[in-house]
Formats: sequence, C-alpha cells, structure tokens
Amino acid sequence: MAIVEVGENESFEKVLKKFKRIVEKEGILTEVKRRQFYEKPSEKKKRKERAARKRLLKALKKKNLL
Repeated sequence: MAIVEVGENESFEKVLKKFKRIVEKEGILTEVKRRQFYEKPSEKKKRKERAARKRLLKALKKKNLL
C-alpha cells in the first residue's frame, strides 16, 4: 500500500510526484494492468520465462559476456 507523508509546507505537485514514484517502485500499476484480464496458466508461464530470459541477457550484457 502506497502511503505518502505530507510535510507542512509541501506543495501538492511535490507530494503527487512522491506518490507516483512510490506507486511505480511497488509495481502497483503494472499489477493492476496485468490483472485486468484473465491470463491462462500457459500464458503466465510463457511471460515468466520471457522475463527470466530478459533478466539473464541483461546480466550477461552487464558483465560484457554478450
């Protein structure tokens, strides 16, 4: 749950920016979008495999092995 503590002289824009940053960091919007429609178990498995492959490639590129 995203909670933002507001300081005394903090502007609305600054608080909104904090809130958006927290929501993005926690992945709330991506979770909502993902749950908007039913996802078959096979599609879920494929999505997780693609994400794992993407993480692996990113790690290999970071180590200059690819």
